[in-house]
Amino acid sequence: MSPRKYILILPVLFVSLFSSQKLEKLSKFVNPIIGTEKMGHTFPGAIVPFGAVQLSPETDSLSYEVNGKYNPDVYKYCAGYRYEDKTIVGFSHTHFSGTGHSDLGDFLIMPTVGKLKLNPGTAQNPESGFRSRFSHQNEKAEAGYYKVKLDDYNILAEMTATTRVGVHQYTFPKSDDAHIILDLMAGIYNYDDKNVWTYVRIENDHRITGYRQTNGWARTRTVYFAMEFSKPFKSYGQKNFDTKQAYRGFWRKWNQDENFPEIAGKKIRMHFDFDTQENEKVQIKFAISPVSQANALENLTKETPDWNFEKIKSQAQNYWNKELNKIVVNTLSEDDKVNFYTAMYHTFINPTTYMDANGEYKGLDQNVHQAKGFTNYTTFSLWDTYRALHPFFNIIQPKRNNDMIKSMMAHYDQFSLKMLPIWSHYANENWCMSGYHSVSLIADAIIKGTYTGNPDEALKACIATSSKRNYEGIGEYIDKGYISSEKNGTSVSNTVEYAYDDWAIAQIAKKLDKTDIYNEYLKRSENWKNVFDKSIGFMRLRLSDGSFKKEFDLMSTHGQGFIEGNSWNYSFFVPHNPEELMKSMGGQKKFGENLDELFSMHLPDAFFADTEDITREGIIGGYVHGNEPAHHVAYLYNVAGQPWKTQAQIRKILTMQYKAKPDGLGGNDDCGQMSAWYIFSSLGFYPVSPGSDEYWIGSPSIVNAKLNLENGKTFEIEAKNQSEKNVYIERIELNGKPFEGYKLKHDDIMKGGKLVFFMNYKLKK
Repeated sequence: MSPRKYILILPVLFVSLFSSQKLEKLSKFVNPIIGTEKMGHTFPGAIVPFGAVQLSPETDSLSYEVNGKYNPDVYKYCAGYRYEDKTIVGFSHTHFSGTGHSDLGDFLIMPTVGKLKLNPGTAQNPESGFRSRFSHQNEKAEAGYYKVKLDDYNILAEMTATTRVGVHQYTFPKSDDAHIILDLMAGIYNYDDKNVWTYVRIENDHRITGYRQTNGWARTRTVYFAMEFSKPFKSYGQKNFDTKQAYRGFWRKWNQDENFPEIAGKKIRMHFDFDTQENEKVQIKFAISPVSQANALENLTKETPDWNFEKIKSQAQNYWNKELNKIVVNTLSEDDKVNFYTAMYHTFINPTTYMDANGEYKGLDQNVHQAKGFTNYTTFSLWDTYRALHPFFNIIQPKRNNDMIKSMMAHYDQFSLKMLPIWSHYANENWCMSGYHSVSLIADAIIKGTYTGNPDEALKACIATSSKRNYEGIGEYIDKGYISSEKNGTSVSNTVEYAYDDWAIAQIAKKLDKTDIYNEYLKRSENWKNVFDKSIGFMRLRLSDGSFKKEFDLMSTHGQGFIEGNSWNYSFFVPHNPEELMKSMGGQKKFGENLDELFSMHLPDAFFADTEDITREGIIGGYVHGNEPAHHVAYLYNVAGQPWKTQAQIRKILTMQYKAKPDGLGGNDDCGQMSAWYIFSSLGFYPVSPGSDEYWIGSPSIVNAKLNLENGKTFEIEAKNQSEKNVYIERIELNGKPFEGYKLKHDDIMKGGKLVFFMNYKLKK
């Protein structure tokens, strides 16, 4: 195959966040539609980097439960939008990006004309409700902007955003019966009792305020809002879908369904009515706050003081360009460039800003706090993002990552259980997934010099979290060195993940000269050995009596002691000591053979029976790229003495698992982890063990790149003789000198310089 034509971008100088220098328009290479089909679970709507508002369409409104049981179809709607769907229910203001569980979908807005309908209808019969058909031909998604034509109403819907405000613009046909519906019942992973309470106050003929309290994945979540129309509404009303109660109080004296200025209940849909001229634009500014209606209104007036939609859109896209210019790349093809900058876009969505313009936010103690000297963040999907996303931030977004660590420390300080976050959002701990991987983020930030807080207090929080004996088998783990299968359904994966986290704690202790703590946690970091069965060479369920469970299936992901993986993938999860793992597996030769088998085996159909989020597209052999536990595994050929196999596998994964099309992700993007893997690997290195200062060499797919660092330095990467077939590294130079080995130091990047890969199609053994 002949090499593809180079797509070149002129290099630019990124000097500082405060510079007015013109930047390259890299947002044109972002395609938010990537990952919206099948398993990517991304959304196409309008956001700014790390924004609190994610304004995006919902394409259905399935319930989490059917007849009191889990509805598996709801899993498809973790982000609210599926590219496969043909109708849109409305546009809501909060979304997760790429998750495998969900919540949010707050404050859905839908414009309509004609007879008022206050139910969403069904995809099979859109006319039965307020939803509308749409076509992808009339849809456009960009960084900071989304538009679509609602075919059933001949309405053009456009939206953009600031950090805390979603901005809508609806172009109506001529009508004396136009409506804008505000659905306060709608949500993602909804069920009948999810809405705890809703309140709406009509302030005047163009402004309303209120709040919504939900009991979902986050069980104590209240979001306040302020909503403003660009033109007065002529009338308004509501429909209350609450179950009728025996006690109704004396508010029944009023007709609250029409033009009544104060509404409260669990299940409410509002409507606001207008006369519109042909092609008349009606705009909405919708601000949210975790604290109060007053703060929501202040967010609205500070961030969107006027009604200039194009100006706000331009500001959003300029914001994206500023962030995207932190890495300027040239690639072999435009598709590669689209994949790269869309990956950067997805990494800059989460975590999300969680405080108002005045610095206030609601903490886990349900009290209002002031973020002093830092931006408070939420949406920490740590089981996913500790692996590559936050290490990526330590290079490209160190100030933000520092604030994210401070946010996690605030979580710890405010939490009654005195634990660091596991999976948290909106001042709630969701307890999702395994490990206590916040300690990995903290260790990585301290080791790399990013964290400016008190490291001793951070270490104290890490130790407290790792010592919570009544959480997820930690007590037994401390006492026995492993978690028994009788006590925990994910006993093996918990054990090996705790062992890695304990190693991360040891690195902090070492940095702070806490020798006793270092020795204690370094010993704990060897606990993976207690669930490694040397007789078969794999991680395995272990019983409380010390014996390994006889009934065991290396291939199955169900009932074998692992979460989102099988023994084949988890048996390589010792990122902090792969050399010792290699010895346990039988040495270099056997280790390499095991890796070969992992990447070449064929998985039977039975493998997929218990996997909700993995299809064959997310797998190479038995290597599951669509889930995170094995994301470092292709790099382990380096320690096996076969770096050329790392190079070949990395290029294969980059090509097979990432494509510039709607179903272009091989699995959930998981708040940017899949995308961060892509960025690191396409640049030519990866953080195999966060908490160390090293990155392992892979095989770059870019032609060249310039990393514009926050400290004012630049780090350049060049791949000479780059082509699709030249996947092997002949030699490497760092700052003009030969680079030996396969480990790049963090300081080598941060002090600036140039890394040059000389590529070839021939193996170098």
